Amino acid sequence: MTYTAPLRDIRFVLKEIAGFDSVAALPGFEEATPELADSILEEAAKIAGGVLAPLNAPGDRQGARWTDGAVTTPDGWRDAWNTLVEGGWNGLPFAAQWGGMGLPNVLNTAVQEMWHAANMAFALCPMLTQGAVNALQQFASEEVKQTYLPKMVTGEWTGTMNLTEPQAGSDLAAIRSRAEPVGDGSYRVYGQKIFITYGDHDLTDNIVHLVLARLPDAPPGVKGISLFVVPKVMVNADGSLGARNDVACVSIEHKLGIHASPTAVLAFGDQGGAIGWLVGEPHRGLEYMFVMMNHARQAVGLQGLSIGERAYQQALSYARERVQGKPAGWQGEGRTPILNHPEVRRSLMSMKARIEAMRGILYTAAAAHDIRHSHPEPEARQTAAVLEELLTPIAKGWSTETGQDIASQGVQIHGGMGYVEETGAAQHLRDARITTIYEGTTAIQANDLVNRKLLRDKGASLGVWLDEVEGNARTLEGSTDLDLQVIGREIALAAGRTREMTGWILANAADPAKPAAAAVPLLNAMGLVAGAHYLSLGAVAALRRLSEGEADDGFLAAKPVTARFFAEHLLGQVEGCRAAVVNGADTVMALSDAQM
Repeated sequence: MTYTAPLRDIRFVLKEIAGFDSVAALPGFEEATPELADSILEEAAKIAGGVLAPLNAPGDRQGARWTDGAVTTPDGWRDAWNTLVEGGWNGLPFAAQWGGMGLPNVLNTAVQEMWHAANMAFALCPMLTQGAVNALQQFASEEVKQTYLPKMVTGEWTGTMNLTEPQAGSDLAAIRSRAEPVGDGSYRVYGQKIFITYGDHDLTDNIVHLVLARLPDAPPGVKGISLFVVPKVMVNADGSLGARNDVACVSIEHKLGIHASPTAVLAFGDQGGAIGWLVGEPHRGLEYMFVMMNHARQAVGLQGLSIGERAYQQALSYARERVQGKPAGWQGEGRTPILNHPEVRRSLMSMKARIEAMRGILYTAAAAHDIRHSHPEPEARQTAAVLEELLTPIAKGWSTETGQDIASQGVQIHGGMGYVEETGAAQHLRDARITTIYEGTTAIQANDLVNRKLLRDKGASLGVWLDEVEGNARTLEGSTDLDLQVIGREIALAAGRTREMTGWILANAADPAKPAAAAVPLLNAMGLVAGAHYLSLGAVAALRRLSEGEADDGFLAAKPVTARFFAEHLLGQVEGCRAAVVNGADTVMALSDAQM
């Protein structure tokens, strides 16, 4: 089963929910004409379906291979990478100053969705390279920028982020890697990093590692971490490549999924010290790395959408072809494809509705990023910054949990054949499993939502967003359209339940364990409410276009029905989240260790 980019829905969400036209009108995006955007999407879809998707299953079977310190990617990987480099695709969201296209982040998000859906293991490499470019562009010295950014923007060199260590895991305060000044402005870096995606490969001549390490005078904890750029191969003054740096790939992991993506263990400094350069100011490395990490969190949330879309396409195709049994209430002759069985249809509708909800959340967050950095008015930038920061843990946490569940449902619809590797449904589930873990687990996203987005300003920012959601719900309830009335009623109920949860957390913040126990249920509730809200905006837009006389083959008419399905079948879960928080927080830690 191959992949067909859902261009029609992508364009719809870009225009009607994410507000692409307004984003494209911002200063710096003068090249982002509707014609160019359409051309970009069409060409990206061709690459996704014609270049990347055919490599997905073979790459999974062959996997990345490590031999004598070097990694070999699967057959076809280098040609596919060269396709991206030759087209300048890696530079889509970056300034022309560095060789980029200067186009909006939200358009790049749409492109990345297609590539992750086509081949997630491959798309991880450009994803992380773009994140590294963002960090260097914002914080590195002019000399470092001139040395590395042009090649990284084009994709001739790739980038990584090196945080995790064997003893540290998600506890970055426990990082032990160290950097010692040489005296000429450079540093010698020592330490080991694990779980480094594309930490070594054969796609490019150089890999630019961003590494967290401690200086000799570093204070303890996260406030003593600095950020260094450490190339795999040294760069000469004229820009040519020189000697190999003291960075070694000592192994790659054997994983449940994303087999073709090399997850490396890197050793820095075993032969005298890896040469690196400080990025920004000392002891602010974690702050800088969060620029890359927040980009990665939205991008991993996008993987939840992408793998869900790929699993849905395959499950829908199978359900159209697989003939089995006679559905309840079926009036036709003989047997019928399982698509007509009510439970299969319910499952597929759940997949479809959640995919469209995720797309609304993720594209809105991406558009907020553009407004945050490019709008001429400070107030508009600040409003967009608050929205992006609020949506990021939801985009990452809820979307990846949802994508994983959709991939599991895809296996279920295939029945026993889904459990057989040859159908491909199992690969989507295996690949999806990592998305809830890397770049911060779901619990870490939930704690971010509670501690940084709710408790820090005592619920003010979240309250403003809920005001918007509830205001929209009231408008829908007053509509003459029955679908919109139902959608508005259900959103209003769910938003009210979410307010109860946030109020309870604020009232119980004196005991840190209680907000921690409530964090994941709140995240799930916020994802459901946000998904319903953005689906409702799409439903209103679709009905408006129909009322204006736009010809429709059923695409627009499906939008309010899909939004109503989400509201009626999925939003009810918010009440369960509320009960778990308000009524059940104490039972989380009620058993002793011995009783567990």
